[in-house]
Amino acid sequence: MNTTFPEMPAIVVSAADQRRLTQLALDSLNRAPDVAAELLAEMERAQVMDLVPASVVRMGSIVSFSDDEGRRREVTLVYPGKADIGAGRVSILTPIGTALIGLAEGQSIAWTTRDGRRRALTVISVQPAVADDDTDA
Repeated sequence: MNTTFPEMPAIVVSAADQRRLTQLALDSLNRAPDVAAELLAEMERAQVMDLVPASVVRMGSIVSFSDDEGRRREVTLVYPGKADIGAGRVSILTPIGTALIGLAEGQSIAWTTRDGRRRALTVISVQPAVADDDTDA
């Protein structure tokens, strides 16, 4: 398969998410160094806004996306303590969780799986964050 991977798109996060996710990444550097470093890099390049549009992936958002093989998934982006892949709750401290944060509907991003494969995904739709999903870091 000849897949063209997208450039790094501009991403947007709230000041609160940037603070919490930066701290989470710093706290996770010893136990999950690769994904923690990637999350730190994403938080450094993110545009911080007071009001993040509803069409942007935030913590607790329900995200529908397609991957580079045409599969469609719907997941909720959560903090590690609430992750449950069987229930569709994906941790921010996973490669795909880190790839999703800050993307807007229609944006695509390339990411690297835990086994080193290069993949791409495109956000199809974003449903607003569920209030209690942003409480447990």
